Amino acid sequence: MRIGILGNEGSWYGVDLGRAAAERGHDCVRLDFPLMAVSCGETSAANRIVSSGEYDLTTLDAVIVRTMPPGSLEQVVFRMDALARLTATGVTVVNSARSMECAVDKFLTTARLEAAGLTVPATVTCQDSEAAMEAFDRLGGDVVVKPLFGAEGRGICRVSDPDLAFRTFRTLERTGAVLYLQKFIRHPGFDVRVLVLDGELLGAMRRYSTDDFRTNVSRSAKTATHIPTSDETSMALLATETVGARIAGVDLLYDETGRCFVIEVNAVPGWRAFSRTNNVDVAGRLIDSLQADA
Repeated sequence: MRIGILGNEGSWYGVDLGRAAAERGHDCVRLDFPLMAVSCGETSAANRIVSSGEYDLTTLDAVIVRTMPPGSLEQVVFRMDALARLTATGVTVVNSARSMECAVDKFLTTARLEAAGLTVPATVTCQDSEAAMEAFDRLGGDVVVKPLFGAEGRGICRVSDPDLAFRTFRTLERTGAVLYLQKFIRHPGFDVRVLVLDGELLGAMRRYSTDDFRTNVSRSAKTATHIPTSDETSMALLATETVGARIAGVDLLYDETGRCFVIEVNAVPGWRAFSRTNNVDVAGRLIDSLQADA
């Protein structure tokens, strides 16, 4: 197989996928999202339908998306369209454009999870500071403000002071941002990350943080192996199915009463800490999954 990896230069995940592919006799090439181009209406063989720099992506067997770099709305939409066009040529894309579109948009993910019957935090998404202040009060005066697009805890802040909340909302409003507020959930100090591939659990881990309400490993959270309960398993599988992802990291959070919430479905999930914690070769399992398609 010939596999393309849409990822950052020097990415640990690109290296890990390359290692797993090489062990199985496959070739990997790194690709850049900003260099992607799509051609329509041109019949010459020299006019590649979907490309990234010098690479004709239609000659690949599969493309693994390992990053979604910042960009304008036009750029983000075009990149999703390019992935969908690539899929239409017969190349396997993981995750698909449709699932990426959902998972990258926190509002859309939350709305679909709720519609599927999963428990999500009380959330308000709006576009102006006045509506955000009303939501702040309704949500108990203690909220987590998140960027609509984002990952690894970047750009997230907890606000519990009305004056600070107003200044935060006004600042975001002036930048043209959508305001996404979730009621802060008091929890026992950990969350559960479940990794799903092809409709099956690869495993789970707990992530602990002693000095931050965020439990992202990228922010120095500690991890421990976790055996998921049947309810956690059902929630993670349904959440992944709802987003339409082939591989996903599902974050579950318990409040102090023991109620479990689905916080996020990550369609570009990290597995460095997961592999170390659970002794699972996630990159190898993903390459094996793609090999089964060939």
